[in-house]
Amino acid sequence: MKDLAQLALDTAKARGAGYADIRIIEARREDINVKNGAIGSIDESETIGFGVRVIANGSWGFSSSSQMTREEIERVATEAVAIAKASSTLQEEVVRLTPEPTVRERWVTPIMVDPFNVSVAEKLDLLYAVDEVLRKDEKIKVAMGYMSFFREKQLLATTEGAEIDQTLIRSGAGYSATAVDKGEMQRRSYPASFGGQYMSIGYELVRGMPLLENAERVRDEAVALLSAPPLPSGKRDVILESSQLALQIHESVGHPVELDRVLGSEANFAGRSFVTVDKLKDRFKYGSDIVNIVSDCTMPGGLATFGYDDDGVRAQRFHIIQDGIFSGYLTNRELAHVPGNERSHGCNRADGFNRLPMIRQTNICLLPGTWNYDDLLSDTDGGILFETNKSWSIDQLRLNFQFGCEAAWEIKGGKKATLYKNPNYQGITPEFWNSCDAICGDDAWQLWGIPNCGKGQPGQTAEVSHGCSPTRFRGVEVGIGNT
Repeated sequence: MKDLAQLALDTAKARGAGYADIRIIEARREDINVKNGAIGSIDESETIGFGVRVIANGSWGFSSSSQMTREEIERVATEAVAIAKASSTLQEEVVRLTPEPTVRERWVTPIMVDPFNVSVAEKLDLLYAVDEVLRKDEKIKVAMGYMSFFREKQLLATTEGAEIDQTLIRSGAGYSATAVDKGEMQRRSYPASFGGQYMSIGYELVRGMPLLENAERVRDEAVALLSAPPLPSGKRDVILESSQLALQIHESVGHPVELDRVLGSEANFAGRSFVTVDKLKDRFKYGSDIVNIVSDCTMPGGLATFGYDDDGVRAQRFHIIQDGIFSGYLTNRELAHVPGNERSHGCNRADGFNRLPMIRQTNICLLPGTWNYDDLLSDTDGGILFETNKSWSIDQLRLNFQFGCEAAWEIKGGKKATLYKNPNYQGITPEFWNSCDAICGDDAWQLWGIPNCGKGQPGQTAEVSHGCSPTRFRGVEVGIGNT
């Protein structure tokens, strides 16, 4: 593989590239789905291929292939340079990369149990056991269980001399129960919606989750939602449990601070951002004084935890929001200079060998506060506790949003009281984060994996994580459209 990588770099330089890199990626995936006591699907796939990225005449060029031959390596590298030269005829600005030290290193996701060494039979046995509990109530019409495992081996080599060999592994599992009765349908999921929980660890994730232990509660809550009232509209104090807050962070903090989006690269597809470049200089008040949000690609278990990004930049930790003040963008080597950074924050990643790297979200986490969870409930009498995302909507600038959840409870006497179905809440991003006045501590903090963040044209999927603990926001609009 290293010989093929060097051939690509030599070919690109000989054809006129000032810079070139090649990513050779071998990926393996396994997805298992059980539905209503039967196998819904078992999908296993393996892919291998390479992508060559170059700068020639000051512009980018890229080409890729799944044919791992010397002839194809030379052809693709030559094509990438030709594309760059053609692109330069429409050039508005010369591409310049912030400097990075040359590294030769190997990095592997730390795991205890390789998920690909665990039998499909063992995995199915657990999903069947959960399914049996979920369907013990006749009102549960659809029970779904999921497991997903992924491994990517990547070699990145550059004309600057970098040679980085990485192996990234992730595991995921979860389930949902859908109840139906008298024209009403409600769903509860565990441990989170949209497939459950995902982390960059091995099969120990699945063995360590209380999947079976929570199945009865999930089933009963799905059934209870059928007869629950809708959440009345009005302004209420709101507590978001951590998996819902993770998506709130994703949509109203993560995407708005992607620098390429800020500069307009996503404008035709997914919009721009209200976090314009002047807001960094002006110390924009993104949230209240207790809001501290970091990007951290070094934390154990994060889906965006790696040794190096696809620019060859070492994984980092930095503040996006510090004491409520906006403090930094997600950047790559190409755009880091725009806000005045001397180096990239290491956020450039691609979805496979046949896609160009772009700025992607990382492990973006709200740092824990000081509150005890039970004390927070007791201090929020009459407030609403939202759990488990069901839907979301946010405008083109990432300002106005609405989130729907699977369930919500009114808080009375420090406990969950009235259960509400189809609850939702609305807000404006900086107003919402400035209304934050209480964050639970380390003991309630949890890292949640989101394996399906979409961006770009052609579309790419990225795996990211968000860590947080239950958090309170004051005076939030809730229940719009429910009455």
